[in-house]
Amino acid sequence: MNEDNMNEDKFEKLRAKQSGNEGLYLEFEDKEWPFTYTDHDRQIARAIVVDDEENYYFVRMERADEFGTVTLIETSGGGVEEGESSEAAIRRELKEELGAEVEILCKLGLVSDYYNLVHRHNLNHYFLGWVKSFGETKLTRDEEEEFHLKKIKLRYEEAVAAYEAGRDSRLGRLLAQRELPVLRRAKELLG
Repeated sequence: MNEDNMNEDKFEKLRAKQSGNEGLYLEFEDKEWPFTYTDHDRQIARAIVVDDEENYYFVRMERADEFGTVTLIETSGGGVEEGESSEAAIRRELKEELGAEVEILCKLGLVSDYYNLVHRHNLNHYFLGWVKSFGETKLTRDEEEEFHLKKIKLRYEEAVAAYEAGRDSRLGRLLAQRELPVLRRAKELLG
């Protein structure tokens, strides 16, 4: 059996595990900033992205804004545009931020969280994606100039450690709260 057939067999087993299962549903509060009000919901598509060698791909951001001056990792993803499905949005976002063409293996679930500082409720639709190929990224001006987004490749243990290290900042604690359970679920499904 060639490598592509072995991967396809592995992916079919993974899809079968998730079949009929919408995956995780998690709700988190923002305990870092006081709640005053929420004035909008944001539909977001995000992905845990992995390759054949079990490397995971994230974006590293460096920001200095109302959330603080921090360098953190985050899953690739972004807002779902009007009329766009969450799966179409994640395919677009992965091409833009990682330069990645991916096969969506399954939906991992939905995470509801809040950014009290900007009065926003986030509905994060998480997917598990397998890298088929990489090309050039197409970052927006804000992603390049304000957040200094860069694609990074980490092993699972390195990613967990990076999220844990980020807990020394308020935003890092919000990201770790939201993303570590999803990363752990992806690792569990991948075996």
